[in-house]
Amino acid sequence: MTAMRERAPVSSERALVERLTLPDGAPAGERLYRMFVKDLVLQCNIGAYAHERLRSQPVRINVDLQVREASAPLNDDLANVLSYDRITAAIKAHIAKGHINLVETLAEDIAAICLEHARVVHARIGVEKLAVEPNAASVGIEIERRRHHQNHPAIAELFPLAFDAALRGGRGRRDGGT
Repeated sequence: MTAMRERAPVSSERALVERLTLPDGAPAGERLYRMFVKDLVLQCNIGAYAHERLRSQPVRINVDLQVREASAPLNDDLANVLSYDRITAAIKAHIAKGHINLVETLAEDIAAICLEHARVVHARIGVEKLAVEPNAASVGIEIERRRHHQNHPAIAELFPLAFDAALRGGRGRRDGGT
């Protein structure tokens, strides 16, 4: 019989990379929750072809976000979470700006909108045209985008030695040595 190894605590950075769940005892600023919007169907002026510029068409949008919990308690207060209302309102406002040629562009724009929120660390965005191909329920794409570490101060603040070492190209030491 082999001895089972005890798992070391997992950092939020490693959890994102390995898609692991952080233990319940992790500090709130490191824990993640999932916020999603499924099957949001909107009329959109989208398409690269001339016939697609004549009228709007239905698109289905799916948003799946990993969001860092606030360090403060929830207190059953909407201000302490990233609300789906904010995300859907921003998507609707973006679509209302005018014609978009590609579903890829719309997906990238939505990912950028989501990542503007400082606590969003990962975004998976799906955009589908629903009325393009008569023999298919939909056509579209799905993308995934992550916040870059240099633009994500919370992770760098939580793990300064690791980031300093990475910039130097070596391994970090807790005693300050090189």
